[in-house]
Amino acid sequence: MTDRILSMTEPLKILFVGDASSYHRTLASGLRELGHETVVASNGGYWLDTGRDIDLRRRFKGKIGGLDLWLRLNLGLRQKLRGFDIVSLCSQSFIELRPGRKAQLLDYLKANNRSVFCTALGTDPNYVAECLDPATALRYNEFRIYGEDSPYLKANPDICDRWLAPDMRRLDSHFYTSVDGAVSALYEYQVALRRVLPEDKIAYAGIPIDTDAIRPVDLSDRPSKVRLFLGRYKDRLLEKGTDVMEWAARAVVDRYPDRAELVIVENRPYDEYLELLKSAHVVLDQLYSYTPATNALQAMAYGLNTVSGGTPEFYDFIGEKELHPVIHVEPDYESVVRALEDVVLHPEGIRPRGLQSREFVVRHNDYRTVAARALDFWTSRLNFQPLTLS
Repeated sequence: MTDRILSMTEPLKILFVGDASSYHRTLASGLRELGHETVVASNGGYWLDTGRDIDLRRRFKGKIGGLDLWLRLNLGLRQKLRGFDIVSLCSQSFIELRPGRKAQLLDYLKANNRSVFCTALGTDPNYVAECLDPATALRYNEFRIYGEDSPYLKANPDICDRWLAPDMRRLDSHFYTSVDGAVSALYEYQVALRRVLPEDKIAYAGIPIDTDAIRPVDLSDRPSKVRLFLGRYKDRLLEKGTDVMEWAARAVVDRYPDRAELVIVENRPYDEYLELLKSAHVVLDQLYSYTPATNALQAMAYGLNTVSGGTPEFYDFIGEKELHPVIHVEPDYESVVRALEDVVLHPEGIRPRGLQSREFVVRHNDYRTVAARALDFWTSRLNFQPLTLS
């Protein structure tokens, strides 16, 4: 497309293709608050069924579903995916098509829009390669834990081979040589992006949370019975370490049945899940993370306590010297038991930690703040005048 000069008084047209954990939907809302036009095209994140403007779901299973989606794209849908100033793709999982067809769609988007960026918020071959690299800064992750195969990798010994198969590698190479830059959602993805892109083509935005829409829960000063909450996805227990967290939580509840209880929720639609989440005091997120991701940040925005990744590397990365509210656990059973037992035996710490959690999310992850970070990066790459929050 022919470039045109844009001032920041003129709204930008921004297209998001693909979504995960409602990231793009929430980011789109933040950008609209800042005066820009947005369209989200996605499959709704599978069972989460998050909002979108253009539906890219597979309507049928198997090869028929892929063929149907490809035909829908070519018979009209893709005409709605052109003419944008900025397109951002949800990693390489932006659409449920095989690698070759993803590459074709990427080329179409590149040829028919002013720019194409990546939102790094999921696994791809480059991230897997980083996790497996003995020299990685990510000492533990879903594939390797301190140099040893993780339970997830042991149970799925061919998973990395599938991610690193030749067709996936070809897409990975084509993807990163095609995009104009990448915005990372997490510290871990920022680390991985450095393998394939120079620093000036990478920016950290964080995960956007609509803090206006989340009314903090009023926690008591000293709950008589601590309610532990575990939201699990049936097919991702080993990947997220949810199995270990559940065992540890059950052990603590068995040890202190009058002082703690465990609520487990599985594979619920997004909005229903959030309603259930609000009943908790402490939310168990994931085990192999350096940083709190969407589930943890949502809970923190409600003023709840969260057990997740909260490493010094993460706090240093975002420049946070004061607020460290995440209940950090190392990737092992005993670490989780110790952390949960401490919370149950000292319930007076739950409310203050919850207040800090809310403050942390408002400071670092408010959806307008994250939108402004992303927009500042996109526009700097395209020589627009950068936008700053007043």
